Amino acid sequence: MRRTRLQSAGRPGWWRLSLRARLLSISMALLLTGLTISGAVVLTTLRGHLVDRVDTQLRPFATLLSRLPPAVFANRAGGAQSTGLGRGLDLISATYVAFLAPDGTVEQAVRLPRDVGTPEPALPRLDAAATATRHGGVFEVSDRAGGDRWRVLALPRESGGGSVVVAASLAEVDRITERTALTLLATGGSLVGLLTVAGWFAVRAGLRPLRRIEHTAAAIAGGDLTNRVPPGAGERTEIGRLSAALNGMLAQLERAFAARAESEARMRRFVADVSHELRTPLFGIRGFTELYRMGGLPTRQDVDRTMARIESESGRLARLAEDLLLLARLDESARPELSPMDLRTLAVDARHDLTALAPERPVILTGPGGQGHPGDAPVAGDEARLRQVVGNLVGNAVAHTPTGTPVRIGVGTIGDSAILEVADAGPGIAAEHAERIFERFFRVDASRNRSTGGGAGLGLAIARSLVAAHGGRLDLLTGTAPGTTFRITLPATPQFTRQQNP
Repeated sequence: MRRTRLQSAGRPGWWRLSLRARLLSISMALLLTGLTISGAVVLTTLRGHLVDRVDTQLRPFATLLSRLPPAVFANRAGGAQSTGLGRGLDLISATYVAFLAPDGTVEQAVRLPRDVGTPEPALPRLDAAATATRHGGVFEVSDRAGGDRWRVLALPRESGGGSVVVAASLAEVDRITERTALTLLATGGSLVGLLTVAGWFAVRAGLRPLRRIEHTAAAIAGGDLTNRVPPGAGERTEIGRLSAALNGMLAQLERAFAARAESEARMRRFVADVSHELRTPLFGIRGFTELYRMGGLPTRQDVDRTMARIESESGRLARLAEDLLLLARLDESARPELSPMDLRTLAVDARHDLTALAPERPVILTGPGGQGHPGDAPVAGDEARLRQVVGNLVGNAVAHTPTGTPVRIGVGTIGDSAILEVADAGPGIAAEHAERIFERFFRVDASRNRSTGGGAGLGLAIARSLVAAHGGRLDLLTGTAPGTTFRITLPATPQFTRQQNP
């Protein structure tokens, strides 16, 4: 972490600029680069085109002069029409004409127009051999002051030997090129300035969704987990997809925090309930032992009765500890030992047990939903654990309904599920308690004459966990009929699956 901070601190100031400033700087740098390259290409192309035009005008003029005797040219250049020699040379501001002897010495030189004050071109030695070597090609030289450039063409004369040299100044071409460069520079500068201002507002508007994301993140960091990134960008844009992903992540975080808070609340209630359930028998045992030590049990009968109470409370503690240990193992996803079995066997045994436990209660055995006769319900399960579940449900029906209340046990298959039901015609359970009835240590109000069973309120919690460990579910059916109906649903063994209506 320290190394990262040092590396960040050592970076240039560019990385400390805002994203908006960096985007705008990069855009303007690219624009300037593009304008510079395009301007250079335009100027180079323009100058090349103008120079070609100069060469095109220079060649016929030089060809004409190579056919004239020097005396005729001198008379024409010195007469009143000397300015007419340069007609048609629109890009040539000054022309230099020289007639050379075969050895390269200048016999006669004229510059048109005569009033031009620019220096003459600095010509190389052009004897007959050098002129022939150039093959009538145009070349470029500077003037004697090293300023303007000249285009030069040397041709052999048709009579008298020697050669004629015609040079045309490129001053006009340079002026046109300079004016074009200044125009491009002014236009490009104005364009860059306008685009910089427009780009500043455009980038600011484009980054507005990111500022909303920043404000949302700050609000969430402040503890408001319900805050979301407001819609604004298209779903197919990068910022739109980022906003959707962030909102999905925030929703998951909110659910996770809510689940953790609920889990912590349940854990606190669970610890409080466990403490309460453990305290009652422990205080009873402690009270009996203190009573014995203080001599409050004078007779053997008092001692026996007190020891029976201590044994009862100890058994209650042992059952509570076993239930808590079983729930802990089930919470750790402990898998039961599965083997082929039939829920119909458990239903028949439960009927016998219920008849023996409460002979005054009518008990009937039906199919699921009270329809038809009981049917086979083959499953792969742990018979001992499933007997514990059924026993808990039957014990609940006996303990928390009035004496003589009928009980129905339904068993069979529906689709690919094996069903076992325990239903009674007692007072029933309110719909608002349908899910909470399976919570640990939860009890319905005593005025409703109903509890979860198991003494400490763990019976139905253990039953649901055991059924869930078998890949099934335990539900409380409400609104189907008077009373209470618990339904066990397990995956039926495939080869024995039968279709039966509920």
